[in-house]
Amino acid sequence: MSVAAPVPEPEKIELTAADGHRLSAWSAQPVGQPKGGIVVLHAVYGATRHMGDVCARWAAAGYRAIAPALFDRLGRDIVHPYDRPNDGIRSYDSLTETQIHADIQAAAAAAGTSGRVAISGFCTGGSWAWRASAKFRFPAQVNFYGSHIPALIEVVPQCPTILHYGEKDLLAPAPAIDNIRARHPAVELYVYPGAAHAFENVEQANYDAAAADLAWQRSIAFMDRHVGNTP
Repeated sequence: MSVAAPVPEPEKIELTAADGHRLSAWSAQPVGQPKGGIVVLHAVYGATRHMGDVCARWAAAGYRAIAPALFDRLGRDIVHPYDRPNDGIRSYDSLTETQIHADIQAAAAAAGTSGRVAISGFCTGGSWAWRASAKFRFPAQVNFYGSHIPALIEVVPQCPTILHYGEKDLLAPAPAIDNIRARHPAVELYVYPGAAHAFENVEQANYDAAAADLAWQRSIAFMDRHVGNTP
């Protein structure tokens, strides 16, 4: 009988970006030698505890995971309630592309060897992961319901990419999904029947356990192929 791998406990660490900005981040380290690393960009709510749990899940799969607190540039430890998404939208809108990219690079440096650190994100964080994958050299991108990807259709990821959307995601309706498939045929895109936006987040009302578990299975297998180099 096999024994499940232990789930590492996430911890808060501090990063320093190239411009001198210091920010906190969730971090989780696997037991033993990491297969690689992954940077996780948070949704509009900020670096919630859920981001720590995401890092822990990646660590249990063998990857060093770092989720930078991007809103720290506006104030330390800003986390918005789930019923106030507009507050988070305003926070993201207050950041510049240069600032976000600097924090991504700081997280990537902390996650391990640059050539084996992937990019990931949720919601608006997924949109920024999509943009970063076109600008920087990542070996892979794992994207959960990137909210602005339909509007960023001209952006072309420079690495293998997997996208997850819920069938009932109002931010990415069927025509938008069809457009992504047509414009980016190399991207692995999965739509989960009956699931809505934020279906992966157990802390939100739209959590769908079956869809979330399947998306994680696919994501880990994808990372193993493109970053961990395992069958």
